[in-house]
Amino acid sequence: MPTKHDAKDALVIARLVKDGRFSYPRILHEVEAELRAGSTFRESLIKERNAVHNQMIRWLDRYFPEFVQVFPSFGKMALVVLEKTPFPMDIASQTIEGLMERYRQSEALKCPQKPKVQKLLEMARHSIGITEGQQMARIEIATLVRRYRQLEQEIAALTEELTALAQTTVEYEWLQTIPGLGEATIIELLSEIGSFHQYQDPRQLIKLAGLTLKEHSSGQHKGQKRISKRGRRRLRALLFRVMIPLIRHNKAFRTLHEYYTTRPVNPLRKKQSIVVLCGKLLKILYAVCVKQQAFDEERMMQDIFSSTQAQAA
Repeated sequence: MPTKHDAKDALVIARLVKDGRFSYPRILHEVEAELRAGSTFRESLIKERNAVHNQMIRWLDRYFPEFVQVFPSFGKMALVVLEKTPFPMDIASQTIEGLMERYRQSEALKCPQKPKVQKLLEMARHSIGITEGQQMARIEIATLVRRYRQLEQEIAALTEELTALAQTTVEYEWLQTIPGLGEATIIELLSEIGSFHQYQDPRQLIKLAGLTLKEHSSGQHKGQKRISKRGRRRLRALLFRVMIPLIRHNKAFRTLHEYYTTRPVNPLRKKQSIVVLCGKLLKILYAVCVKQQAFDEERMMQDIFSSTQAQAA
């Protein structure tokens, strides 16, 4: 009810209850509940890991800004280097062979890359990082590296558990047939939507994602139509995030996106096209899971061609 406000909350709610115009929420059970809880917790762990990642970048900006030129991301070797030799002064006076041997002593890395060690040594000898407060800074980076590794392990273990749970569902097998949907995406879809058999129509999924259109009009003023955003925010964000690789790797979605944005009559902007394609994806997911049929890219292409011809006629 878009026009509802605090002044009439109680009256509106009372009338809805009196007339029986309300619905009971669907409570998730068993695997659906486990996936929802696990996926929510996994998201919180990822946010925490990203926060630690940003703290490590901030630390490097102060003490070793050249580090990211050698290691753009925090892989195994980058973490070992930060653990063993976090400051440029720890590296600059060493030899390549000495550094290689030192990094090999770590259980997390048995074969350090010599070209990277050589480049790291060059960068350390010309570093502009600050040299004050290193005692506390050394404790800080050691703590951050430990926490980052711990979070990476916890996320990997939780993802493995969620994958095993998702594989027990009927929908998992059919969702895998859609090119561009990875395991992590399927897990998130199932955690947000649950069983597709609980829905009578794919339009319910579109409403659940908050992708239904609404219009703000008053008197003679006719406002623009926009998506309502009155649904599950995480599901909507997931669909937008998934659509980019789908357009890139799935021929049918790429063709449909090109058609929507270049058609001679009422062409859509790229963002508008993505919104429409998100709704299209939900319809396809529903059909694939409920009918238990593998995704057929050629059939989707034929449907696109047929609808294009009909609109042209």
